Amino acid sequence: MIHQLKELYPSLQLLDQSTLSSDSAYKWFSLSDGVIVGIHETELEPRDLSLLATFLTPYNPLFPTLTEEEKKWSDVVNPALLTEENKITLNSPYRFVHFSIQEKQISPNAFKQAVQDFYAQHVPILWENDHQGILVEYVTKEDGPISYEEIIDVLMSDLYIKIHFFVGPLRTILDGAAPHYRAMVNGAKTVSLYSTKPVISYTDAVPYLVIDQIPEPLQNEIRQSVLQDYQGDEETMKMIEVFVRNNLNISETAKALHMHRNSLQYRFDRFYENTGIDVRKFHDAMAVYLAILIEK
Repeated sequence: MIHQLKELYPSLQLLDQSTLSSDSAYKWFSLSDGVIVGIHETELEPRDLSLLATFLTPYNPLFPTLTEEEKKWSDVVNPALLTEENKITLNSPYRFVHFSIQEKQISPNAFKQAVQDFYAQHVPILWENDHQGILVEYVTKEDGPISYEEIIDVLMSDLYIKIHFFVGPLRTILDGAAPHYRAMVNGAKTVSLYSTKPVISYTDAVPYLVIDQIPEPLQNEIRQSVLQDYQGDEETMKMIEVFVRNNLNISETAKALHMHRNSLQYRFDRFYENTGIDVRKFHDAMAVYLAILIEK
């Protein structure tokens, strides 16, 4: 096939996989035997690209070559491509973990090599672009889930990479994997608007995802009705946010804020007197917490 293509497209060349070097003026394709060929864009009309894509696989040399497992997962999250032949057999629960690296800090190939060391088995990576994508983590009873806080510490100290993880929930079936995948990709964008935490779980992100769906006029109404005169009071907002994050535990919150617990109780009493909302009660605390997130 290479000989025939060479006759049609004299500029055809093979990709040097040892150096992964490529000319940006070339369009690249993967043959069925794994060989990567490139054709100079000056020899390709739109109809040529369409024709070549019907029997060759378009290839981006910036990204690692997809493994067979990654190809199957790519088909799983793109239902139109899924067939009986490329279905995946699950042997353990899995979860999608969205990652976002600061642009131009590390190549996709180098990142893939770096993260694989943290897992007991190969982790498929589905790239959205050259700095964002989804890790497919298999979670076995023997190994348990990975701590992404630890991964970040290592990547930042060893490779000086700034990265964020949005960790999805465990799933045991493939039904609904495609919409869940897309929800994780879109959800990561939403979360980045509200939180700067390097690692955030799906459950921690739920308030952000809910707020993002609330129309702006209703957001303003909630903020004004709940926070009232405390709008813009950063000290009180921080106090209540820390209280919620410490599971409404007075002692732990006082410790985190370096306050005496009686002083904290007094501040909560004052908030109740001024708003009629007692943040020591779960539903009141959640309403105020959502209003604080809107305020941000």
